[in-house]
Amino acid sequence: MAEKKTRRTTSQADAVEKVREGETFILNLPIVGQTEIPRPEQLAYYGGLAALAALELIDWPVALVIAAGHVLASNHHNKLLEELGEAMEEI
Repeated sequence: MAEKKTRRTTSQADAVEKVREGETFILNLPIVGQTEIPRPEQLAYYGGLAALAALELIDWPVALVIAAGHVLASNHHNKLLEELGEAMEEI
């Protein structure tokens, strides 16, 4: 007979929190305090935008709008991930 799979003791909310922790890390700076540093690929994205603005290939307001849109999109992704975890817990 097929064995029943045992349910894991980790909740979906805990799993979502672990995914979020893996996406960023926190750096303690002397004057500023705790600062969240994004993943390396996000840092490269922001660095590329800064380079484009510094080389005047795009205007700095355009670079700021693009960066703000990227931040909002990643926050929206995290919110969706959290809602998916909560929905999975209810099932």
